[in-house]
Amino acid sequence: MTERTLLFLENKDYRGLREFLCEINPADIALILSEIPEESLTLVFRLLPKEIAAETFVEMDGDEQEFLLKAFSDKEIRDVLDELYVDDTVDIIEEMPANVVRRILALADSEMRAQINEILHYPKNSAGSIMTTEFVDLKKDMTVAAAFERIRRVGVDKETIYTCYVIDENRHLLGLISVKTLLLSSMRSIIGDIMETNIISVSTLQDREAVGDDFVKYGFLAMPVVDNENRLVGIVTIDDAIDVIQEENTEDIEKMAAITPTDKTYMKTGIIETWIKRIPWLLLLMISAAFTGKIITVFEDALAAQIALTAFIPMLMDSGGNAGSQASVSIIRGLALNEIEYKNIFAIWRKEFVVSILCGITLAAANFVKILIIDRVSITVAAVVCVTLFATIIIAKLVGCTLPILAKRIGFDPAVMASPFITTIVDALSLLVYFNIASALLGI
Repeated sequence: MTERTLLFLENKDYRGLREFLCEINPADIALILSEIPEESLTLVFRLLPKEIAAETFVEMDGDEQEFLLKAFSDKEIRDVLDELYVDDTVDIIEEMPANVVRRILALADSEMRAQINEILHYPKNSAGSIMTTEFVDLKKDMTVAAAFERIRRVGVDKETIYTCYVIDENRHLLGLISVKTLLLSSMRSIIGDIMETNIISVSTLQDREAVGDDFVKYGFLAMPVVDNENRLVGIVTIDDAIDVIQEENTEDIEKMAAITPTDKTYMKTGIIETWIKRIPWLLLLMISAAFTGKIITVFEDALAAQIALTAFIPMLMDSGGNAGSQASVSIIRGLALNEIEYKNIFAIWRKEFVVSILCGITLAAANFVKILIIDRVSITVAAVVCVTLFATIIIAKLVGCTLPILAKRIGFDPAVMASPFITTIVDALSLLVYFNIASALLGI
């Protein structure tokens, strides 16, 4: 699609380009705009009809949005703002520099400006920060016919009309009703008689990650957001929930890889910024790994007496790290999905202990045969290595399943306690076990 767009531009066939773009989904148009030369970006965007332009603008990268906003006239910015939903406008504002934000707010009408300021008032990671105030509300004493009339009158500017919310004169949330229910009901039916009163809602200050979890759990398309007095102040829609889930998953993956999380994509992150994200964790892990080196130094006499022991150190450390990572990843995933809680820790220990024994026996047996046939060392040395391997697997799995749960318990992100930290801890413990077993069995 990008090649065809560039061909239209090369031939200056702007009418053909407009017709071509109007047949494409806004998300795909945004992808095309990200791949064309920057000097053509404004020209191509201005060819789009207002509604498609606004939908495309929401899908674009923050840097490209900033570029366009700086190039737009005041009228063009107003045209885009008129077609945007409030929550999308807030998302854009949060990524823009102060001078661009001032311009957007100055060109927004008073009603939108008030709605923007209301959403910006909430903490960044709260449900209030990702909600929209554009929804359809009904009264319980309305008839279905009156409800349809209200939907037709106000629904054109709302983000969703498929679920309507029933409130009283003080905006307390009383119930909700779907358009499907309205369509299948008599026009004379009263909303209060057919609405659903078993409502699942979230508070304005609830963590947005928990909101995303609720969408996954209940399969909603929208969820009402209420204040401390159960007054309806907004709704979170499925598209915003998906964005939150994706961002949180990306953040967890980066933490598990010992990288400081960022809002930018990999290709948009500069070399220096990437270095800054990675080097603090590498320095911390390097310093923590110094304990491993210290342990080897303490037992250097033992290594000198039995030089064959040295060859098995990488295998023991790698096996322990891998075993710990298996357990930690499973637990971190369970914590993220709310399948695991702190109260489950004893059941988790029992399960991982049994699993670690089975894994340890299997690995130790296979390794014992391999050492005798391939490495050709004494049976005593083979026994030291295999007993250590067995013990290391048990320790690694118990450490791997425990640290994420404890981190969650004291308020840390469990993802931080993933592979790098667990591997470092297990490495040190496996070496201590190794040399103490060697000292006991070999008499060194």
